[in-house]
Amino acid sequence: MPSQQSSAPNRLYSKGVVTGFKRSLRNQYNHTSLLKLEDVNTKEATEFYLGKRVAYSFRAPSGLKVIWGKITRAHGSSGAVRAKFTHNLPPKAISAQVRVMLYPSKI
Repeated sequence: MPSQQSSAPNRLYSKGVVTGFKRSLRNQYNHTSLLKLEDVNTKEATEFYLGKRVAYSFRAPSGLKVIWGKITRAHGSSGAVRAKFTHNLPPKAISAQVRVMLYPSKI
């Protein structure tokens, strides 16, 4: 009988949370979402994620749906990023989890 390894399978994505939309004092820009990525705490650490694909999945009456997006740039100095999605995210997406795919890769 072959020995079994107890290591978990590798994830091909990183976790993130939608924190809101890009905004100024009086205006909100729904076409750009703000994301906080797992284990990313500096502006320099966001460089790896620029251009990566993002998936926001949710349940709909017709089944599971996904809205795809792309990380465009850093936001601030604490590791948040801006992302643009093919369709603007709904307000219920705030505080929801997203998956940051580790492709396309620059390395």
